[in-house]
Amino acid sequence: MARSVRTLRIGVDVGGTNTDGVIIDPSRSSEPDRGIVAWHKASTTGNPSDGINNAITAMFSKSKIDPKEVASVTIGTTHFINAVVERDATRLAKVAVIRLCGPFSKGVPPCIDWPSQLRELVLGHYCLVDGGLEVDGNLIAEIDEGQIRKQAEIIKAKGIKSIVVNGIFSPVDILYKQEETAAEIIQKIFPEADIVISKDVANLGFLERENAAILNASIMSFAKKTISSFRSAISRLELRCSVFITQNDGTILLASAASKLPIRTFSSGPTNSMRGAAFLTQNDIKEAVMVVDIGGTTTDVGLLLANGFPRQAAAFSEISGVRTNFSYPDVRSIGLGGGSIVRKHDDGRLTIGPDSVGYQLPQKAIVFGGDVATATDYTVLGDATSDIGDRSLVLQTNMGNNLSEFKAVVKKMLERAIDTMKTSANDIPVLLVGGGAIIAPDSLSGASKVVKPEWSGVANAIGAATARVSGIIDTIESTESKTSSEVMETISKRAIQKAIENGAKAETVQVVEMDHLPLQYIANKSRFIVKAVGDFDFSQDRLSGAQATKEDIEQDDMVEFEKGSSAAKEFATEEVTSIVADISSYKPEIRGREWIISETDLAWITTGCYILGTGGGGSPYGHMLRLREIMRNGGIIRVISPDDLKDDDLIACGGGKGSPTVSMEKLAGDEMMQAQQELYSYMNVKPNAVIALEIGGGNGLQGMILGASTNMNIPTVDGDWMGRAYPVAWQTTPVVFEKKPVFLPSTICDGNGNVMFMTQATSELMVERAFRAALSQMGSHVGCAKGPVSGKNTKSWVVEHTISLSWRIGRAVALSRSLNQIDTVAESIISEVGGHESAKVLFKGKIVGVERTLRMGHVYGAVIIEATNVTSAEESVQKERIKIPFKNENILAIREEEDGSETVLASVPDLICVIDAQSGEAIGTPEYRYGLLVIVLGIVASEKWTSTARGLEIGGPRGFGMDDVKYKALGKFQKPRSVIDEYSQSNGRGL
Repeated sequence: MARSVRTLRIGVDVGGTNTDGVIIDPSRSSEPDRGIVAWHKASTTGNPSDGINNAITAMFSKSKIDPKEVASVTIGTTHFINAVVERDATRLAKVAVIRLCGPFSKGVPPCIDWPSQLRELVLGHYCLVDGGLEVDGNLIAEIDEGQIRKQAEIIKAKGIKSIVVNGIFSPVDILYKQEETAAEIIQKIFPEADIVISKDVANLGFLERENAAILNASIMSFAKKTISSFRSAISRLELRCSVFITQNDGTILLASAASKLPIRTFSSGPTNSMRGAAFLTQNDIKEAVMVVDIGGTTTDVGLLLANGFPRQAAAFSEISGVRTNFSYPDVRSIGLGGGSIVRKHDDGRLTIGPDSVGYQLPQKAIVFGGDVATATDYTVLGDATSDIGDRSLVLQTNMGNNLSEFKAVVKKMLERAIDTMKTSANDIPVLLVGGGAIIAPDSLSGASKVVKPEWSGVANAIGAATARVSGIIDTIESTESKTSSEVMETISKRAIQKAIENGAKAETVQVVEMDHLPLQYIANKSRFIVKAVGDFDFSQDRLSGAQATKEDIEQDDMVEFEKGSSAAKEFATEEVTSIVADISSYKPEIRGREWIISETDLAWITTGCYILGTGGGGSPYGHMLRLREIMRNGGIIRVISPDDLKDDDLIACGGGKGSPTVSMEKLAGDEMMQAQQELYSYMNVKPNAVIALEIGGGNGLQGMILGASTNMNIPTVDGDWMGRAYPVAWQTTPVVFEKKPVFLPSTICDGNGNVMFMTQATSELMVERAFRAALSQMGSHVGCAKGPVSGKNTKSWVVEHTISLSWRIGRAVALSRSLNQIDTVAESIISEVGGHESAKVLFKGKIVGVERTLRMGHVYGAVIIEATNVTSAEESVQKERIKIPFKNENILAIREEEDGSETVLASVPDLICVIDAQSGEAIGTPEYRYGLLVIVLGIVASEKWTSTARGLEIGGPRGFGMDDVKYKALGKFQKPRSVIDEYSQSNGRGL
């Protein structure tokens, strides 16, 4: 009997192997059958339109429903991300990039960090023109219509139809709308162009947002054809309903909108499975759950939060080697699936995967008459009731001797994967979905219960059918006249309204995520992120843009997606290799007594610098890219030992000063170099070498950037003035040893025409206060040049060989990764910094709480870490917690005892470093977030800080206002080994 209103929803997931479909009546979702009217699983076709048509037709045939009862069709697809991963020239268009940036970012051009072949395939043109905003919303520069018109003509002449416009701080540009205005100018000159404005694609993070926008623009033409194909399939089925595409975060876009923002669909597959699992268990589980999606080749594990949406990944994610910052689910994959190949080795070990027979399971598995032992074969062997294949075929083998070991290995692999994704030591429900879920055991350590819901094989299609509508606001707002809570309330209302504008039913919308991040050195400014979601309002007329046009149907006849060009095949088989062939045998190049930095050296130094940043200093990533570009353009980076300095040498010093939030959006221009030029022009002298102000964070690379620049061309000293990162520039070793001002005169430049000198001061603290006060009026980020120090004093005051130390730490991390030994990366780092007398693992666990507040320009706060197993599912679970207070950088590590008391495990000036347990990379204080798996390292500080009372007063707990904490050394300081001393003896050269 036909229903009087449209109530049915169709979900289709178009995967690389299978196309799954489901028809759901959401009004019956609480019933035992969850309202599932029909479902179907079939092979994906070359033209996805045919596969969608086949799946829906089959379901109509089974259920005998009337197409008029269907309210929506929601489609999830991997086609768009596959085109990028496969680097298919037939699907990826050339892109032109117009930056609205004024004098900034020229040292880091578009696609600078992309894999070279993908960059050559996609980037067709770029230019830098006037425009951009400061963090407070003021203009860096107005856009110049003449410049934009000229570039549009050039792009049109090149025949590039996909264009990206990216402006500095464009996500907070509400008043000037520079990106929108530029797009309008381009469109008038080049009407047939597809223009992507970056603020529509992603949020704060200039380079990452631009990367996402470029990928989006490159795939847009192909996406339009694909979505036309989808709409054509729906039209041919005579369905008059809304058509949606699923997004990465578990919400939906109208098909017309998705054709403009295809990048938002890139990781919708795992998200759909997680949302589908939640739907299937909605009446049974009302808490956060772990979803384990077992396919033919891999198992994807993700945490589904109590709000029904997947936990999102950290600030940045990579797609085929391209770093982006758009919303992406936090999913970990392991090489375990139904088609995983099982091997019994000569040494007696049994291994599963990571290789798999994949879609050839029905031909190659023993249970189907093949000759390859797979996980499915062992599963059938252990289940006498299984109806998969012919069980007698596996009974004829000797596989039964290994059955118990197989089950143990599967169990251990799943338990480890689940444990790494948990956010507390407590047991958590585990939902098993996917066609390969049969290989999983019925109980798992760390799981409060294991649930294999009915219809789990089409959970991805169910997730698509039940997806909701979202509205997200990511903005920087003033808290001068309102409290943070009042501002958050206002932004929450904006997010709710945005969800309604996107099609949500008003009474169903609720806020599901909110975050508040105070900005360093910026008075009364904070970043607020709010997400609201709700059910789609089917009472609205949403058919516009959702139905197939005549053009859609005509294009559909020409669409074929299985075949790629020869270029696609070439890119798809490209091997991703390490920077060096053999890390353990690599030797840096030493010419005489100068270390010539290679790209391998730079990569390792970058990793080490961020770890030595002790949570602060800002990410060195953008600086690394700039330095690498200098090297690729012929620049030579030379590093010398402080031991080789002459007493009368002049050693320059410089770096960035300001908010890391600003530096991730307003990429450096010439302000660092300009500050040096202004200073030495004023002094009428020339420095002989340059030294980093601090080795920790982004400033750790600034010495090499300045030294290698065309104007200076001087070597960089292997050392710095901190041996780490500190919040303020007066916390330096020269200030420890000299009470009168050391670095005068000093200069700061904002890169936009404003220069400030400090020629006299009563102390370095006064210089710091004056420059910090000027920061907010100069864009909250400046280049700073410190007055030179003599070679004699440098040798007395320097924290020695810290570039060497960074290199060794980075090498240890790289080697651990290459050997798949990340679980011992902490121990590898410890051995490089002097052994267990000089460093130790303070804690391993997960972040369970983060508090932040802004005082005097610095972000103060504390991160709470709860101990749990981060490497093996077999270790006993601990219940300990530590707290790490920070002031931009980590100050203390405090263990919280069971009786409520606290024990200080480590304090400044010793280094307290928090690293990602999954990668070995540093985690900065702005990146702390709930659920992140971490290792806390303690490293003994240089004796330059600990040997005198003044050193401890400036760099110890008292320097942070903690007079009640007494410094107790973690161990004995071990002077870092000089790379120059070690490798000049063997005259080694880099590979």
